[in-house]
Amino acid sequence: QLQASGGGLVQAGGSLRLSCAAAGRSSSNYVMGWFRQAPGKGCEFVAAISRTGGSTNYADSVKGRLTISRDNAKNTVYLQMNSLKPEDTAVYYCAAKQTNRLLVRRDYEYDYWGQGTLVTVSS
Repeated sequence: QLQASGGGLVQAGGSLRLSCAAAGRSSSNYVMGWFRQAPGKGCEFVAAISRTGGSTNYADSVKGRLTISRDNAKNTVYLQMNSLKPEDTAVYYCAAKQTNRLLVRRDYEYDYWGQGTLVTVSS
């Protein structure tokens, strides 16, 4: 089970940190990802992190502003969001994939999903 938290309302240029806690399983066995869905749009890849945290991958739209990280001792993955823009407004979901692959970008390949946390960026 994945539990996402940390969403909220923030002004453009502000920051938020999302957390995703994995209960009942060791997150170190999973590639983790963050996705988002804006109103009226489909699911969009945001970032992914390898099982050890040594490799990461980002959507071009968030590079340099959002940072994914993980603490396997706490079974938690984070998404630090800086310099937020109104177009970052969306429900953010964390996801987990048990795999030997380094990173996974496609949403349909993930096995487990959190419930989503809403991020609203006002202009």
